[in-house]
Amino acid sequence: MKRPILGLAAVALAASLALTGCGGDDQSTTGGDETTEAPAGQNITLWLAGGDTPDALRDYLKTEYNARTGGTLTIEEQSWGDLTTKLTAVLPDANNTPDVVEIGNTQAPSFTNFGAFADISDMYQELGGSKLLQSFVDVGAVDGKNYALPYYFGSRYVFYRKDIYAAAGVTVPQTLDEFNATVAQITATNPNGIEDFSGFFIGGQDWRNGISWIFANGGELAVYEDGQWTSTLSDPNTIKGLTQLQQIQLNASKAPSTAKDESPWLYINDSDVATDDNTTTSLAAATIMAPGWAHWSIGDLVDEARVWNPDVFGVFALPGNDGKPAPVFAGGSDIAISATSKNQEGARELMRIIFSAEYQELLGANGLGPANSDYVSSLGDDEFAQALIESASNSKLTPAAPGWAAVENSGQLEEFFSKLSTGGDITALAAEYDAILTPLLNSQ
Repeated sequence: MKRPILGLAAVALAASLALTGCGGDDQSTTGGDETTEAPAGQNITLWLAGGDTPDALRDYLKTEYNARTGGTLTIEEQSWGDLTTKLTAVLPDANNTPDVVEIGNTQAPSFTNFGAFADISDMYQELGGSKLLQSFVDVGAVDGKNYALPYYFGSRYVFYRKDIYAAAGVTVPQTLDEFNATVAQITATNPNGIEDFSGFFIGGQDWRNGISWIFANGGELAVYEDGQWTSTLSDPNTIKGLTQLQQIQLNASKAPSTAKDESPWLYINDSDVATDDNTTTSLAAATIMAPGWAHWSIGDLVDEARVWNPDVFGVFALPGNDGKPAPVFAGGSDIAISATSKNQEGARELMRIIFSAEYQELLGANGLGPANSDYVSSLGDDEFAQALIESASNSKLTPAAPGWAAVENSGQLEEFFSKLSTGGDITALAAEYDAILTPLLNSQ
């Protein structure tokens, strides 16, 4: 039986799910040994989050679904910013729910614990089984049953300016300590003489990249002990990582304390912009961290498109101090079937298409890490694929706490990291925010 955990807008969602019989009515044919043949012409809706899935892949899904079932697949794109709010409103409503939804890997635990998704444990082996990215499988599971499975991954790695590194007399760092020193040296040297230039641009509120320093020092954001989740910002290893991060924020980054992890590539590109009185440049950083697909937005501006110049730009996995890449936050999504969908068999057929060899290889060919490890080679062997695979080899997810979505929605992590970036007392802030985050992690 699913745990009745409550998180974002939790009471309303849980009550609605209970009223509609979510996960337990006769419309759901998932789970157990019962199977139902997909009715011909069953029309379904897929919600995709953001624009990461290219049009070519969307067209493939529509065409293949129609060929297999005779039905129509409608794809609706939802913005990441209000995805959880929209899902909270529509998932309990059988008349308006999308049939299949993409959801962020950090959002999955809350919805799976609510009972918002259909049990697809009986499809687990068919869709890839142990070949699927385990950390993403884990956040979509409750009590040993599978409700959401990985859609794609996109680990973060480093993008840098080769020309600026050379001018500053530095090379690609081999350890995290070297990285910290290198970006500080570039900032101090500022070989191009640009005002407010960052050796490493990391926004004050950018916890998604910042937590790499916590993980690299053996720290955690939270742990599960004695039946509850506890925030561990005050753990000595976490404090060590936060101390290193704060030194970078103060000595190597000129990013505003209010900046998040949105569009960091804007600060590494050369892009002259004509103004009324002069010409300014957007180049403001020698180094950034971003998900792998950011490389499509980095390069020289040619006919209003970015063209990667290997003589100017390069990539590498953020190094750790143990001979492995530093543990970075693995971006990406899970995919799930709404428990209240009236089209369970059509939705299950779409899942088969998404986890097919053809579609998994299409994901890789478009720079999105395939959920199934058998198809990672489809990413190619260029520098982007190598950096993505290397960084993913030691990547981590945020805690699989049922209240994690509530943590993200609260904005408390952004507030905590922003205060660090301006030189706040790390120990005092850690204790303050541990007290705030622990109840959110266990929201019910």
